Amino acid sequence: MDDRTTPDSALDAYSQIVTSVAAALTPRVASLRVPHHGGGRYRGEGLGSAVIYTPDGFLLTNAHVVGQAENGTALFSDGTTAPFHVVGSDPLSDLAVARADGPTLDPAVLGEADELVVGQLVVAVGSPLGLTGSVTAGVVSALGRSLPTSAGARASLVEDVIQTDAALNPGNSGGALADSRARIVGINTAVAGVGLGLAVPINATTRKISGALMRDGHVRRAYLGIVSVPAPLPAKLQARFGRASGLRVAEVVPGGPAARAGLRAGDLLITAGGNPVTRAQDLQKLMFSDAIGRPLAITVMRNGALVDVIAQPSELVAA
Repeated sequence: MDDRTTPDSALDAYSQIVTSVAAALTPRVASLRVPHHGGGRYRGEGLGSAVIYTPDGFLLTNAHVVGQAENGTALFSDGTTAPFHVVGSDPLSDLAVARADGPTLDPAVLGEADELVVGQLVVAVGSPLGLTGSVTAGVVSALGRSLPTSAGARASLVEDVIQTDAALNPGNSGGALADSRARIVGINTAVAGVGLGLAVPINATTRKISGALMRDGHVRRAYLGIVSVPAPLPAKLQARFGRASGLRVAEVVPGGPAARAGLRAGDLLITAGGNPVTRAQDLQKLMFSDAIGRPLAITVMRNGALVDVIAQPSELVAA
């Protein structure tokens, strides 16, 4: 029998992947100690993780890890520590950027979560329960999950969240979820149950968010004022547009940009800004600062006919 086909050799190959990812990422994932204050008093420390994001010491983590703190301490696997300060936080995506006030290693390499497939091997690196440099492995259990978040009184959903069975525990939040080539494809954000962890994906949208946090300390978002749900396209439109679904407008916020543009409940959105829309996140990807106050062409099907409207998104103001 060819030794390469034995169970032991398969385990060896798996182990080689996990150990190589661990070696590459463990030095580049910090354990965070974040002081909590309330009523003017020190309330203890929170624990979390962060990934070295740039060569000049920027760290990517979760908004809920840093909370309202302005600074804290980063601990690295080699035993060194560095103070950090929070640069910006975006609770609606559960992402935050901090900066280490001292030297760090070269950054981790970012991957692309949009290329993941269910069943793919992933490795989680973080500091569960404050245990710096902990490594677990599993697979991508599902894609496209939604994670409820809130910013003050405003609730929202982080879309396209990655579900994994790699073991996560409190303190893993803000740490790395990596593919077999040690590329960061997600930032671990929640423990939803035994064998059920969630991670914010690294993709074009989250890169835009982290860039805004580094540059401005906050994220400006545009606002249309609709609630939508996926809905099938009629057969003739499926053939014309080469896809099976669009977005049905379930509700239009009175006085909002969509209402002023003439959008109505029951409209079936086909395109926005010339881009196909089949999921709520397709619209959300367009709702950043460069869309505020600019005309946005939207095509909908209404009463069996295609109708073009021009909306002008306004800025989403925190409640």
